Amino acid sequence: MTCPLISVIIPTYGREEPLQETLLDVLKQDYPNFEVLVVDQTQAHQPEIQKFLDDLANSGKIRLFRVNWASLPGARNYAVRRSHGEILLFLDDDVQLESTFLSAHAKNYLDRPEIGAVAGRVFDRMKLADFESGLEIQDLPPEAMNPGIAWYHINLVHTVKPQQVLSARGCNMSFRRDIFEQHGVWFDERFQGSAVREESDFCLRIRKTGLMIWYDPAAHLIHLGEETGGCHDISTRSLKYQITFYHNHFLMGFKNLTFWQASQFFLRLFDCHVLGRPPCHKSGSPIKVITRFGFYSTGIFVRFEDGAAIAQQSNL
Repeated sequence: MTCPLISVIIPTYGREEPLQETLLDVLKQDYPNFEVLVVDQTQAHQPEIQKFLDDLANSGKIRLFRVNWASLPGARNYAVRRSHGEILLFLDDDVQLESTFLSAHAKNYLDRPEIGAVAGRVFDRMKLADFESGLEIQDLPPEAMNPGIAWYHINLVHTVKPQQVLSARGCNMSFRRDIFEQHGVWFDERFQGSAVREESDFCLRIRKTGLMIWYDPAAHLIHLGEETGGCHDISTRSLKYQITFYHNHFLMGFKNLTFWQASQFFLRLFDCHVLGRPPCHKSGSPIKVITRFGFYSTGIFVRFEDGAAIAQQSNL
């Protein structure tokens, strides 16, 4: 069996021990042909973590890039341009892997040229108890392939059957290099903050290449989901995060969806994240609903302001 070179790309920001554990798991893989690129956006690490990273870099076990800015899609693009692999695999910096993880991703690309991307299974730490309840899904519902509402039907936690999907989770996804170099699909660096929905945007644009996104539950990991640090440059509880959360949703919707799909998407976003209905299960307190509506509205405004600025620059 041929073993194409895999470039494992890990953007990191403000993360210490979880990053260390992630790298140790990556380096113990049984796959024989891979490189590890770490794009470090952290201003200053703890001394012992910095020494750990420097030792790995000096020994050639990882390629360490330090940058003075924080952007998840920017870090991913930065690493792609410096990588050498035929397959580009993206991880968060707070995941736990089994030694067969890279092999599970790689096997999907062999003799299947129609597959351009692989979405792996994600066991979120906060949902492990739910997973242990025994719930299993064979086939995702048809709604999971409708870009307007798919995001509330794509279950990459409990699904146990390999199948085509519309999108991957950003903490566990791989792509053929051709998607970037031949098809010109790159991560959109306008996605802000912790860059929620940037991987959804990327995956939606893959559809235009004619390549398939394939879900393989064997390519699984545990995502620890730390509150701060990692790929994030802002706290999820901050005002900025709330605004950019909605900005990024509107950016994805306006870029990729038809009018009807976008209407479905924005309505579902309002129903779930503003009104707090399932599957979000947020507080229905009038004060909190009004506050979330304010963030929702501001997100639209910031998105249009962003779009106007880009249009103005393009005309200069």
